[in-house]
Amino acid sequence: MLTTETEVASPQWPAADWEALAAAAVAAALAQTPHGDFATRALNIETSVRLTDDAEVHTLNNHYRQKDKPTNVLSFPMVQADLLDGLANSDDGEVLLGDIVLAAETCAREAVEKGWAMPDYAQHLIVHGTLHLLGYDHETGEMQANAMEALESAACAALGLADPYAG
Repeated sequence: MLTTETEVASPQWPAADWEALAAAAVAAALAQTPHGDFATRALNIETSVRLTDDAEVHTLNNHYRQKDKPTNVLSFPMVQADLLDGLANSDDGEVLLGDIVLAAETCAREAVEKGWAMPDYAQHLIVHGTLHLLGYDHETGEMQANAMEALESAACAALGLADPYAG
């Protein structure tokens, strides 16, 4: 079973059913990968999504990535990518996939720049963050970036969203 825990930690996020939007985005991302069967396994696969503000994301980005600025989304994997296939052997039946953190002001600004509604743009970023939790990394070369972008585009299409890399 796939569980997504969502916390809206900043009033700057617009009213929306963030629990449902985040859960759908995580499931859509997962479905595009070789790990798509996680959602139907006897395991409890859990992901956490925190919707916060630029100040908190700035602090996290500086502390964990040594980048002294906010960013739109951060991912903190709890399972090494090369161990994902062995998850069926979890001793307690629960796997914490990791945490995804989004920054309200940066997301709002980028959504406007791209002509997306804020909830749609946030869903795209949750898809992006989920792929990072699964070990995909667009910063390790063009081939990896292209593969990750293709998965993101497919997941966004499954959610009824525009292709984030079109144009």
